[in-house]
Amino acid sequence: MASAVTPKSDAAPQSAAAPSPFPPIAEYAFLSDCHTGALVSPDGAIDWLCVPSFDAPSVFGMLLDREAGFFRLGPFGINVPSSREYEPGTNTLVTTWHVPGGWLVVRDALTMGPRRHEDTITPHTRPPTDDDAEHLLVRTVECIEGSAEVELVCEPAFDYGRVPAEWTLSGEDRHQADATGAGVTLRLRTDMALGIEGDRIRARHVLAAGERVFCSLSWAAELESPVDGDDAHARLETTQNFWRKWLERARIPDHRWRPYLQRSALAIKGLTYMPTGATVAASTTSLPETPGGERNWDYRFTWIRDSTFTLQALHWLNLDWEADEFMQFIGDLACNEDGSLQIMYGIDGRRDLTETTRDELSGYAGARPVRIGNGAFDQRQNDVFGAALDSILLHTRRSERLPRRLWPIVEAQAEGATRVWREPDQGIWEARGAPQHYVSSKLMCWVAMDRAAKLAEIRGDPDLRTRWQATADEIKADILEHGVTTDGVLRQHYETDALDASTLLAVLFGFLPADDPRLHASVMAIAHDLTEKGFVLRYRTGETDDGLAGKEGTFLICSYWLVSALSMIGEAQQARDLMERLLRVASPLALYAEEFDADTGRHLGNFPQAFSHLALVQAAAQIILTERIAELR
Repeated sequence: MASAVTPKSDAAPQSAAAPSPFPPIAEYAFLSDCHTGALVSPDGAIDWLCVPSFDAPSVFGMLLDREAGFFRLGPFGINVPSSREYEPGTNTLVTTWHVPGGWLVVRDALTMGPRRHEDTITPHTRPPTDDDAEHLLVRTVECIEGSAEVELVCEPAFDYGRVPAEWTLSGEDRHQADATGAGVTLRLRTDMALGIEGDRIRARHVLAAGERVFCSLSWAAELESPVDGDDAHARLETTQNFWRKWLERARIPDHRWRPYLQRSALAIKGLTYMPTGATVAASTTSLPETPGGERNWDYRFTWIRDSTFTLQALHWLNLDWEADEFMQFIGDLACNEDGSLQIMYGIDGRRDLTETTRDELSGYAGARPVRIGNGAFDQRQNDVFGAALDSILLHTRRSERLPRRLWPIVEAQAEGATRVWREPDQGIWEARGAPQHYVSSKLMCWVAMDRAAKLAEIRGDPDLRTRWQATADEIKADILEHGVTTDGVLRQHYETDALDASTLLAVLFGFLPADDPRLHASVMAIAHDLTEKGFVLRYRTGETDDGLAGKEGTFLICSYWLVSALSMIGEAQQARDLMERLLRVASPLALYAEEFDADTGRHLGNFPQAFSHLALVQAAAQIILTERIAELR
C-alpha cells in the first residue's frame, strides 16, 4: 500500500509569492489628501479607501477580501497597464494603458483645494492651513491615440464589507448616483451614462483620440462634486500644485538619492492627519507580516515611539510646520492616571483602541484574522518615555523655545521613567509573551532621563538637572552590567544572549561614544548574525517569546537603522552598500511596506509604512552628512 503523502501546503509555510488573486503589496499606489488614503491596484481599481479618515471603516476593502468593495476606472478587458508613475513632485497617480487600437491615460487623486469654509467632515483641532482636503476622489481618463473602450465599475461595501451599497440615480441624464450604507452616503458623478446593476453601478464608453471623461466620488459636505470634466481636470491640477508647492519647502540635497528622499517626504506628508497633526503609522490594517499567518495588525494610529523619528526626519527636511503640528498633537494628548503617555493613540487623540476582528473577511491572501483596533494600546512599554522626551528636546533646540504647555509632559515622563525603569515590559516590538527586562526599553528610559536633564538645564532648574542626570547614569550602569554578553554585545533582554535589532538605538541615541568597542561589536553582530540575505530581522522568532506563531520578514526600518549605525561607527562603505540594496527593493513607485521577504523579494506588512520612510530619511541624512564632511577634509 502506498504511504500517504502530506500535501505541500501542510508541509511548508505559505510563500509570499504564492499564486493569489491579491496583487503584491508593493504594486499598490498610494493616494492621500492628508485626511485619508487610498490604495490603487495595478488594474486601476481602488482596493482600499476609508472615509472620511484613515481610521474610519472602509468603503472599498478588496485589499482584505475580494468581495469587500472596489472602484475601477480603466480600459475594458485589459488589466495590465503599460506604465504607472506619480506626476513628479505629487501624490497624483498617472497610469498609461495600451489597448488594441489605442492608448489611454488615467489620472487619480484625492483632491486638495483652497480652504473655503470650516471642515465639518473631519474638524480641525490645529489651525487650518490655506489648503485642505476636498473629501473627493477625482479620476479622469483621456484617449491619446486611436480609440478605446473605457469601463467604470463602482461597488462600495460599507463597514469593512458588511453592508452592500444601495444606489439611487438622480437626474434624467444618468450622470449622478448616490450610494448609501452603514450611515454613509457617497456621491458618484461622471460625464458617462450610469446604470445600476444590483449593489454596483457601471458605465462604458468608447473614447476617440483627444477625448476625455471624468468621474468623482464625494463624501464632502452637501456631497459637493465637480460640475463637469473641466472642473474635474482643474481640481487635479490644483492638487498637483498643492503637492509641488509643499515639496518646494522641503530641504532635499542635490544627491543621487534625491528621488527617494522626495518620495519619502511625500509619503510621510501623505500619512499625516491634517486636522490634528498626527502621523498615522500606515494607511492600512492587517496586511500580513507572515504570508497567510496571524501577524496582522491595525496600523492606522499614531505611535509615540515614532515621534522622535518623525521629528528628526521633518526637521532635517526643513519641514518645521509639520514638526510643530505633530508636537502640538503630543501636547494635547491625555495621559494615563500616573501621568505617562500611552504607547499609541487614535489620530484624533482618543485613548481607547480596543481590538476586534472581522472574521467574515478572508484576509489578504488568506492571512487572518483581520484586526480593527490594536490591543497593544494599553501595554506597558517603557520606551515611550524616551521617545517623547527626545522629540521634545529636539523640537526645543530647533525652535529655540520650550513651550510652557510641554513642561508638564516633561516632568510626567521623567518621573514615569524613574518609577518604572527597573521593571520588565513588553518591549519596543509589543511582544505578546511574558514581560522581560528588554535592553531597548532600559535604553529608552536612559534617553528619557538624559533628555529630561538637558531640558531642565534649558529651563534653568539645576536641581532637577542633577537629579535626573543621576538617574540616567544609574540606568546606564545597569544596562552595561546586565545587558551586555560576555562577547561585549548588547543582548535582547537580561535573560538571554539573543540579538535584537532595537539595540541599534544605542548608536542612534548616543548611549555610548561612537568608537566604544561594545557599540561596534553590537552593530557588527547584528549585521552578521541577525540578517537574511543582508536584510535585518527584528529578532529570531524561534528565540523570542512574542506570543505568536510563524516566521516574519526582515524589517525595513531595522535595515535602515543598521545603515545609520554602520555610518556612525565608521563603517561607511558597508553603510552605503546596504543603503543601495535597500533602495533597489523599493516598490515600483518608490514606496515601502513594513517588511521585506528576502527569499521572494516581496513586501510584507502594512503599506505604505511611515516608519520605513522615516528611517530611510534618517539613514540617507547620516550618509550624506558623512560624505559632505569628507569633502571638506
